[in-house]
Amino acid sequence: MNTADRRQFILDRLEVQGAGSYGEFAAALRVSTMTVRRDLAEMVRQGAVIKTVGGVQKAQAPSYLYETALHSRLALRRQEKRAIARLALDLIAPGSTIFLDGSSTCLEFARALAKERSGLTIVTNSALACLELGQNGGNTIVGIGGHYDANSLSYVGPQAEDWAKTLFVDVAFVGTKGLLPAKGTFESSLPTFRIKQIIARQCGRLVLLADHSKFGQRALSKVLDIDQIHTVVTDDRTSRTDLAQLEKKITQVLVAPVRRSALKGTAHAA
Repeated sequence: MNTADRRQFILDRLEVQGAGSYGEFAAALRVSTMTVRRDLAEMVRQGAVIKTVGGVQKAQAPSYLYETALHSRLALRRQEKRAIARLALDLIAPGSTIFLDGSSTCLEFARALAKERSGLTIVTNSALACLELGQNGGNTIVGIGGHYDANSLSYVGPQAEDWAKTLFVDVAFVGTKGLLPAKGTFESSLPTFRIKQIIARQCGRLVLLADHSKFGQRALSKVLDIDQIHTVVTDDRTSRTDLAQLEKKITQVLVAPVRRSALKGTAHAA
């Protein structure tokens, strides 16, 4: 594949997913990361794409996506997150009231909800999720307000926590930074995970959306005990050992098949 074809492939991929990392493009194109960096540097110079932390995004992407800590995660394991989101849609009964946190996986879920579900009441403290969900006028969106956290693009703090204490949803969907099947979930950002803890105590059912990379990871603070989680939705790259440990603790574990993109007719293994 020559330089022009590589750059067109990148533009086509960004048209579908909005953003991508250097490593993701290098793997898809089967070239070195340095080759991808050179291609992208020229594409940035031409104004075709915009540089972000660890990759690039569409030049016409909304300004609220630019250079945030959340955005640096959006391009990571995008296929896994989309597969998880698709499977999680099956967990929502018509007319439900649900909660979404500000995680990158829940953002993918918000996009899927906006396209494929209506008649729901959706509560979130994520400003970005509100923007995505607002594209579907068939759902009622309730935003939890408070202090705006620029890193997570979410509302946090005492006001947001007090508001969260008044809300009782049917199902809460949350992401995590780390998951130890024997213990629970872990996060680094104190302001954002307090909202998650409050909602977890008050929801009818808690669903954790966690791709394979979250297993075995521990962060600064313990957030949820494993027995607070009713369902885990993960992807098929999660090891059998991790799944077996999780199934001993969790009522329902769902594994989403990941659809790998093909390059010139060759599928990439999961």
